[in-house]
Amino acid sequence: MTAPILSYAETARDNAILRAEAIARAMRRKALDLAFSAGTNGAHLGPGLSMIELMAVLYSGILKVDPADPESPDRDRFILSKGHGVLAYYTALHYAGFITEAELTTFERNESFLPGHPIMNVKKGIETSSGSLGMGLSIAIGSAIAAKKANRSNRVFVLLGDGECDEGSVWEAAMAAAHYHLDNLVAIVDKNSLQYDAPTTEIMDLGDFAGKWRAFGWDVAEVDGHCVPAVYDAFATPLRSSRPYIVIAHTVKGKGVSFMENKSEWHHNRLTRAQYESAIREVDGSQA
Repeated sequence: MTAPILSYAETARDNAILRAEAIARAMRRKALDLAFSAGTNGAHLGPGLSMIELMAVLYSGILKVDPADPESPDRDRFILSKGHGVLAYYTALHYAGFITEAELTTFERNESFLPGHPIMNVKKGIETSSGSLGMGLSIAIGSAIAAKKANRSNRVFVLLGDGECDEGSVWEAAMAAAHYHLDNLVAIVDKNSLQYDAPTTEIMDLGDFAGKWRAFGWDVAEVDGHCVPAVYDAFATPLRSSRPYIVIAHTVKGKGVSFMENKSEWHHNRLTRAQYESAIREVDGSQA
């Protein structure tokens, strides 16, 4: 029996998925290294670990970006609206070639360009500063409109947190994106269902979350945010309409480290050496 002949598209997809899975494993371990190196400053471990696979897929096979030409007007734009997710952001930029190993080790040190929330540095792949929640989608809309006015084909991606979607500014922006038919805009929600203080349903229950986005005029996909093939397929889906597109990624806060998973105290915390070593053993064990 002969092996099936794969098309070029199927082979490219499979290679991209394998690459993203390998990068995600490396990113999760590197994120723990960064958090431990931050010492008493601590780091946003929970919300960083929940978005590892999302960022690995974006930067290993979806975004049209080039560290050799970071300011190309034709590049795709990525905006991290939930600015506290830098453990996933910086490690993705590192494996994409924007941030060197030496630069990465300066995380949260004095005068580093890699603090606990991103600061705009386009040459290093950081499109905008963020930290105050509820702003990223509006910035992404401005970028998407600018691309259309310039007749460019690049896309704009923006990643939000589900707790961030309590902000009224998110829904004002959602209306605007649909009104302006921004089919070059892709929003991603890291839906880990846990805010700093409590589960999102206790802080502000958004009910039928996907239904709300549809009602605001968006095309919607829902995926397991830790399943790389599902995430890849959601991001690689060709545009089907003139509407903006959102991927709601169901994730686990603190994913990959059992004592952090779904624990609000690990939204931001510092690692002891014993905790760090335990987390590394667990992450390394999952890669065996």
